[in-house]
Amino acid sequence: MVHGNTLITNVTLEEPMNFPSAVRMHHLSAPVVFFSILFCSTAALAAHPLITDDTGTMGTGKAQLEMNGEYGRDKEEGVTTTTTQGDACFSYGLSETVDFVIDLPYIHSREKSEEATVSENGFSDTAIEVKWRFYEQGNASFAIKPGLTLPTGDDEKGLGAGKATYSLFFIASQEMDPWAFHLNLGYLRNENTLDEEQNLWHASIAATVALSEKLTAVANLGVERNPDKLASTDPAFVLAGLVYALSEEFDLDFGIKYGLNDPETDRTVLAGVTWKF
Repeated sequence: MVHGNTLITNVTLEEPMNFPSAVRMHHLSAPVVFFSILFCSTAALAAHPLITDDTGTMGTGKAQLEMNGEYGRDKEEGVTTTTTQGDACFSYGLSETVDFVIDLPYIHSREKSEEATVSENGFSDTAIEVKWRFYEQGNASFAIKPGLTLPTGDDEKGLGAGKATYSLFFIASQEMDPWAFHLNLGYLRNENTLDEEQNLWHASIAATVALSEKLTAVANLGVERNPDKLASTDPAFVLAGLVYALSEEFDLDFGIKYGLNDPETDRTVLAGVTWKF
């Protein structure tokens, strides 16, 4: 199992077109900032490149360090947005059924339009999560994953929410060798200083299939509540990728994510490496 999140190194971001131009030129897009934070929170225990988590845990005393990156491109209403993100995520098994995860993303962003170009960089909000697999019977299992984000990012630069947020996810997994299927349903209380929607939800499903002893194919479909209060459409995505086990300790992964509607980034390439010890 690969635990993933998002460190962000070069981002070209888009402001909501209904924001005043003065705001757009001085702050990154509030929805984009939120989705960066939500992605970290949602994916902190997910098998990268998947967004959807599974019920698997590390095991008592075992740890994992994951380094992930992604490059996204989006074009809408004359504004082209490119994002390059990266992430370092540390996971530790507190018991056979409980994992602890911490993630501190970094963002470098650049937004370009016909009027001007804006860039910001710095640490975003720190994500902390605990996953507990509370039920396991045969090939079916259930888990819950409470999470907390700390306002370590500069909200005035658009790098954080400005307040602590919390979340709770329900996870279900079903294994049917060589297949596995996963469902995530989540709620996030998005306390913020950016005038965003505060009550948010996430729903996603994922499937994996072992193609060989070392190679696994993955697919993912999901939708999230748009934090933009004026938006009428919630962002939805589809993702496909591969995970290759170099050894028992190291995995490599690669994926491509496509937006199914305008609020979601048009396309994103994801890659990562995982060290288990």
